[in-house]
Amino acid sequence: MTQAVEVVHASGGAGHAAGHGGDDHTSHTATGINHRKLAMWLFLASDCMFFGSLIATYMIYRGRAEEVFREGAGTGPFPSQLIDIPFTSVSAFVLLMSSLTMVLALAALQKNNLRGSRIWLAATSLLGATFLGGQYFEFTEFYHEGLSLQTNMFGATFFTLTGFHGLHVAIGVIWLLTLLYVSLRGGLKQKDAMSLEVAGLYWHFVDIVWIIIFTLVYLVPYEEMGTEGLEEGGEHGMRLIEFGRNALGTFF
Repeated sequence: MTQAVEVVHASGGAGHAAGHGGDDHTSHTATGINHRKLAMWLFLASDCMFFGSLIATYMIYRGRAEEVFREGAGTGPFPSQLIDIPFTSVSAFVLLMSSLTMVLALAALQKNNLRGSRIWLAATSLLGATFLGGQYFEFTEFYHEGLSLQTNMFGATFFTLTGFHGLHVAIGVIWLLTLLYVSLRGGLKQKDAMSLEVAGLYWHFVDIVWIIIFTLVYLVPYEEMGTEGLEEGGEHGMRLIEFGRNALGTFF
């Protein structure tokens, strides 16, 4: 009888171990990396190509609006008249600080400090929302100055590039707020740290992309287009108008 109990106990233990092995197999790939983390890395790799194409397009057409204007066929405003580096530097600093708070949120959760993870998650979401507010302010200011997607090549490439990045930030903020809500309901504990780590990978990627955008779009100097350039472009425009009037006068 004792031997039978030992056999049953041993069988149960073996089945329990096998069950754990099955869980490990389903949560990890052949590389040993968690399948959710691997999926996020693959997504970020594709997103790298997406942003790479947008940044390359911006750099290819950088300065094109000024060239077209000098030829008398384009219109302003231009980057040198709109870009506000001090303001955007503050926004960049806010977004970079959110990476730090994201790291602190994950570290707190891994140490089973639920209160700390919630505080840092809320701080990260707030910093991300602050960045979005700054971007909205910048977009509206540019629009009031006369810049839109249809104004010139600078407007088209600038709003497309920074707009898609802002969309990624907005998605990240919604994701973090969702995790915060789940945590407050008791659904995000130490054993669920991988969920926060995956979100952190996405958030850090968004921050790194902004460093590149901020450097290439804001910090690299543009050709100055002051009043002289505007007057020169205006003269080209007046010549074209006068030419059109003379041509019409020939026929009528």
